[in-house]
Amino acid sequence: QVQLVESGGGLVQFGDSLRLSCTASGRTASSLDMGWFRQVSGKEREFVAAMSWNSGKIYYTDSVKGRFTFSRDNAENTVYLQMNSLKPDDTAVYFCAAAEPSVHIVVRTTTVEYDYWGQGTQVTVSS
Repeated sequence: QVQLVESGGGLVQFGDSLRLSCTASGRTASSLDMGWFRQVSGKEREFVAAMSWNSGKIYYTDSVKGRFTFSRDNAENTVYLQMNSLKPDDTAVYFCAAAEPSVHIVVRTTTVEYDYWGQGTQVTVSS
């Protein structure tokens, strides 16, 4: 069983930066497909970024390209989401997710493709 714990959320101003962390236990993060999603109250959880175990490639939703960076520290068994140039539209609860790897899947961008979820961390960007 994999447990994921996110941290790093908070209240920031327009243009500021935050770095979210997601630490995995029970498995090494480098052996899993990892993803970040976000959810605004009353709306569906949406894809933000994904890291493929198989290819090592990283994918981003268009709205965060050039501003967010997904990285991994194998020694810490932790993945990060560096968020720069934050906007009020980025306000949401951010979730870390993990999935058992598959050589047949290039990238996972939907919630149903992930097996494990963290509890979420709130990010609020004021204008």
